[in-house]
Amino acid sequence: MENQKPYRSKRKDIPAGHHPNEVYVLRDWKEYIGESLLIVFSVLLALGVTEVINYFHERSERHEMLVNIKDELIKNRHNTKLQYAYQTKVLATIDSALKDKRFQQEIVNDDHFFVNKIAPEGIMYKDLDDVAWQVAKSHNIASKVSINTMTMFSDIYDNQARIVKLEDEAAHVLLAPESRNPANAHLTLTILRDEYKGWSYERTPSLIKKYDEAIKLLEDNL
Repeated sequence: MENQKPYRSKRKDIPAGHHPNEVYVLRDWKEYIGESLLIVFSVLLALGVTEVINYFHERSERHEMLVNIKDELIKNRHNTKLQYAYQTKVLATIDSALKDKRFQQEIVNDDHFFVNKIAPEGIMYKDLDDVAWQVAKSHNIASKVSINTMTMFSDIYDNQARIVKLEDEAAHVLLAPESRNPANAHLTLTILRDEYKGWSYERTPSLIKKYDEAIKLLEDNL
């Protein structure tokens, strides 16, 4: 062993051949349990804070969606009432035309059906919006309101969609080649009158009542 080199420490403050003393801190089980409980408490606190934040966020989001729906329903109720008055006049004009051959000749002539003669502001007088409703559905409004409220909203907007469909249904009648034939004027006007009544006019009074109920419910709960 004469050729063995003595141990030299890399630390300058420790002489060669000497090993530094290593100190181990011994902790009892109480300290380990204390640290574990502290970690658990921190996790639970973080989860609790997250839940509270999510709760207030969802509550705010729900309130905003319902306010937007209420405002939309108020606007649609107003427009529906205006449209109902307008369509009352349109139907009265159609009834007059059905009894007057000369009036029918004014409406249908020269290969044209002059719809402005009976509906000067167009088939639909006012638009019925559903933007707030579509946004609410995309944000899962069904999970934020009662099933009765959801059913009420769905019913209202479904009836709106049927009323709006009048424009497309009337277009099918008025754009058909047969409607440009003066000999078919009476039949075309009869079909158009039935379209107005079936899709829109006769549905409107009950829809206005549903608007009133929904708006009152929202005003009482917001």
